Amino acid sequence: MSAFSESIQTALNLVLQADPVLLRTVGLSLSVSGLACAFAAGFGLAAGAWLAVTRMPGRRLLLTLLNTLLALPSVVVGLVVYLLLSRSGPLGSWGLLFTPGAMVIAQTILVVPVVAALSQQLVSDALRDGGEQLRSMGAGGFTTGLLLLLNERWAVATVLLTAFGRAISEVGAVMIVGGNIDGVTRVITTTIALETSKGDLPLALALGLVLLAIVGVINVGIATLRRVQGPSGVVAR
Repeated sequence: MSAFSESIQTALNLVLQADPVLLRTVGLSLSVSGLACAFAAGFGLAAGAWLAVTRMPGRRLLLTLLNTLLALPSVVVGLVVYLLLSRSGPLGSWGLLFTPGAMVIAQTILVVPVVAALSQQLVSDALRDGGEQLRSMGAGGFTTGLLLLLNERWAVATVLLTAFGRAISEVGAVMIVGGNIDGVTRVITTTIALETSKGDLPLALALGLVLLAIVGVINVGIATLRRVQGPSGVVAR
């Protein structure tokens, strides 16, 4: 049996036997990315609704900046958060560097533009269909945007699933601000990178299979929600 097939077999055994290290790593990944997406939903949905309904000067510049942030490298986010939370940084007194809290902050910053851009497009499209009716009933601009998001809840769920997939699959930011500490800040992607460099391929492959399964479930969920709600745009304009 080749080394590759042996590694695959061992990796499958780790998954099927619910290896404690694997479970702890996956659990931390899910909790960090889940919290980050929850915080990003609060900021991003509100910002997207506001950008869709506002007609203030500089709106197009803000939308251009938002779309630029969609391609923001995760390592840049990690560097900025590291500088803010380091001992000599303005938030160093919080003591969050190399903790799961720092990882949540980094992933939140990373996915807020995703949520904001997608929700902005969603509200803009919905405004053309039913926005005038809400406004004729006395709803203000921002209130109209929030009500449209509530009405498009299945599409909003798709937005949040997309953000979660972005968060859980990134490695740069959490590596920098979390430090990849065993049993404390080691998540799926950082463990894969570390174990591969150490030559421990079975654990890396097992975590890779779990990550693929998670991303697959997210994609199935997105496809299902799109069939329920119908496709929506993806780029702020």
